[in-house]
Amino acid sequence: MAASETLIDAESAAARIFRGATRIQHVSTDNRGLAYGDGLFETMRGAGGVLPWWERHWQRLQRGAGRLQLPLPPEALARSEAEQLLSGGDGVVKLLLTRGSGGRGYMPPPHAEPVWILSRHPLPPPTTTPVTVRWCRTGLSLQPALAGLKHCNRLEQVLARAEVGSGEFAGDGAASEGLMRSTDGDVVCATAANVLVLHGDRWSTPLVDRCGVEGTMRAWLLEQIPVQQRRLAVEDVETADALVLVNAVRGILQVGRLGDRSWAPHPALLALRRTLASAHPAFSLPPSGPGPMELS
Repeated sequence: MAASETLIDAESAAARIFRGATRIQHVSTDNRGLAYGDGLFETMRGAGGVLPWWERHWQRLQRGAGRLQLPLPPEALARSEAEQLLSGGDGVVKLLLTRGSGGRGYMPPPHAEPVWILSRHPLPPPTTTPVTVRWCRTGLSLQPALAGLKHCNRLEQVLARAEVGSGEFAGDGAASEGLMRSTDGDVVCATAANVLVLHGDRWSTPLVDRCGVEGTMRAWLLEQIPVQQRRLAVEDVETADALVLVNAVRGILQVGRLGDRSWAPHPALLALRRTLASAHPAFSLPPSGPGPMELS
């Protein structure tokens, strides 16, 4: 079954669709998430049939729904259904929340009933070597009203990710991710991850007050270690002692190469990964501890 079919086939064991608290069979063609990107989503890593960071994802969804004035589904129902999809195993669960049906036109309906979709996906393959990244030409527009939200309009990321996979950058090698800047030129994120840089013993991460997504893994790291949130220039990234990508599905990834710059595994990464392993069972380390290439 194709991925697009999984999302709309309510009979599939890998997907469930709801209007409010009622399970339904199909998504209407006038769904505002489909028509206008009028919605939010969370992508959660499950382990052993549970979603260990459910509370973190739900809190972000609540904040986003408050800013967009989106009604939320019942949390207990959403969590129960999401964990049932895991069937006691490991995997990725996506929760897509839309404003529901609203007819043609941008004006949101005064009494929207949310339509939300849960879908289960396989885990990404493990990364066993430091990742290669490249700069993307596609920039992120400045829009403080949407900054930080994981809303359903991801076209800028779609275009940037297409650049990474196009092979049009001669000499960059086989990059697996792309770094994105705002239209003002400051570094914001990777296409599907937040960015941290290390200079000496000081970590920094880009502000997400004008664009970008406030990731759950980023938020967790801000609670664990001192990290300065600031505007980062290209030079700040390229001169860093370590460059790290983080997200809630893949964890903490060491960048090994960006253009002509390369990095060896940094010991500070091992400390971060050990801390993460104690906080989320999906990111547990091998009994012998990570080897040099497992820092990525």
